[in-house]
Order: sequence, then structure tokens, then C-alpha cells
Amino acid sequence: MPTQIFINMVVSDLKRSMSFFQQLGWTFNMQFTNDDAACLVISDTIYCMLHTPTSIKRFLPPSKAAADATKHTEVLLAFSVDSRDAVEAAYNKAIAGGATECRPADDHGFMYSRSFNDLDGHIWEVFWMDQKAVQG
Repeated sequence: MPTQIFINMVVSDLKRSMSFFQQLGWTFNMQFTNDDAACLVISDTIYCMLHTPTSIKRFLPPSKAAADATKHTEVLLAFSVDSRDAVEAAYNKAIAGGATECRPADDHGFMYSRSFNDLDGHIWEVFWMDQKAVQG
């Protein structure tokens, strides 16, 4: 079985965040979704658990608080798409859904990316890379 990755992050309004990510074309596993958390399905092996502030506390030691993504960056999340046009399409959907630009487009010829802040300030990068240019 391939390794599965579960990213966990705090969102301020769970229903609003679910709607935002659905606009990007992703779905949710309703078996692991309730009023306090939602399981965003990114791929067959990658998921993102969106937690309310109360929900995330169950997984943190008492000595640590969840980062406020509007003030601190804990991680940068990047996902690939099949083309430069798909980068633009995903980025434009995010902006239309309420995201904000994180930084300008980054074009290296063989790789192209756009970066946005989601509704809670988490940084997401959508990128395309020409696989022919990647040396194995």
C-alpha cells in the first residue's frame, strides 16, 4: 500500500473553506467529515484535514498552539497540474473563490507556478513542471 499523507490545518469557517476547496475541483470524504473537521481529498493518497480551532486542539500537546496562518507560515503546500494553462485555471479559480495572491507568477521555462493564500492565510502553490526537463 502506498504511503498516505494527511495534512492537518486550522480553518476559521469550516463550511466556507469546504466550499472554497470544492470550487477548486476537490471533493471531501464524508466518512471523515463532521461539524468540527472535514477530510479534503487531494488525490488517492493525499488528504487535508480541515479542523476548527476546537478540533485541532485534540491533536496538539498542551504546550503548543496551532499557528495563525495569517501571521505565521508553518508550511507551504504545493500541488502539481498537467500544464501551464492548468496552473492559470487553478489559480484563477482560487482567486475567484476569495483567495489572494501570495506572490507573482514564477516562470523558469521548464517549471511554472502561481502562489495564493487560501481563506485562512495558508499558502498554496500550484505548479507545472516539464517532466522531460527533469533528470532522473
